[in-house]
Amino acid sequence: MMVPVALLLLGALTAVIGPRLLGRADWTDREPVVALWVWQCVVATVLLCCALSMTLSAAAAWLAVRGHVFATAPRGVVDGYALGTTGPWAAATAVTLACAGLWSGAMLVREVRRARVGRRRRRDELLVRAPLLPGEEPGNGRLVVLEGERPDAWWLPGSAPRLVVTTAALRRLKGPQLDAVLAHEQGHAQARHDWLLHCSAALAGGFPQIPVFAAFRDEMHRLVELAADDMASRRHGRLTTALALVELNEDRGVFGPGPTPHAHVPQRVHRLLTAPDRLPARHRLRLTATATLVPVIPVLVALVPGLRALG
Repeated sequence: MMVPVALLLLGALTAVIGPRLLGRADWTDREPVVALWVWQCVVATVLLCCALSMTLSAAAAWLAVRGHVFATAPRGVVDGYALGTTGPWAAATAVTLACAGLWSGAMLVREVRRARVGRRRRRDELLVRAPLLPGEEPGNGRLVVLEGERPDAWWLPGSAPRLVVTTAALRRLKGPQLDAVLAHEQGHAQARHDWLLHCSAALAGGFPQIPVFAAFRDEMHRLVELAADDMASRRHGRLTTALALVELNEDRGVFGPGPTPHAHVPQRVHRLLTAPDRLPARHRLRLTATATLVPVIPVLVALVPGLRALG
């Protein structure tokens, strides 16, 4: 039975070609939301190829699994897959892919737990740095102001998400600029970018030898910022959003010649100021539809023997 092998080859081909095509594309910075979707479809295709290959390999190796997978299938469909002609490699492939799936789940759980611990620690720090005054009741305000000499602002997700802003940022940011920062962080919260970052970090951390997962993580970190910048700029203007980025980051040396941890900020400011034209709506729809169809390919490959037997 060659279908599991074909699925693994298709997954490997997608893992190699997908990032290269996206890396050469000139529209990803112009349409970060579409690029985020395309990247998710590429990675989903790779994972789906592995899952289908694992399922068919397990069905070929063990009769119990075969009975569950093909429980309602006609006898001719089961014969079309030639499950009885496989060698010992089927069990080894199924066990290997199953272990990889369990490892991916464990990495995701670890990443989510780390994020929760980090959020809890930051909330405890907020209580220390911004304690309640005597007689003050804890409120549900979404804005927390902290005393600080460095201008900074960040979104703290959770059951009661809050935007934290330092007093130095309030002194620097004018009214529309502060609104742009709030809109940027709200864009992250509304699109649930934190889950994209968790999933990409889990795959990259669990399988550091696979380049597609490392590229997926790096692009998620970059594209979610561009998408949030676009949301802020559509509400408050590109110039206002760019000025807010400059005011928050100019004291960190990010606009100097040397590399810094926030080296992507100058590119984001330049992108906002140059105002790249968006793709036509028809082009965006075509890209989205094409990416959506990519994960369907491994499903069709897995169904080919059964459809051929029925036809």
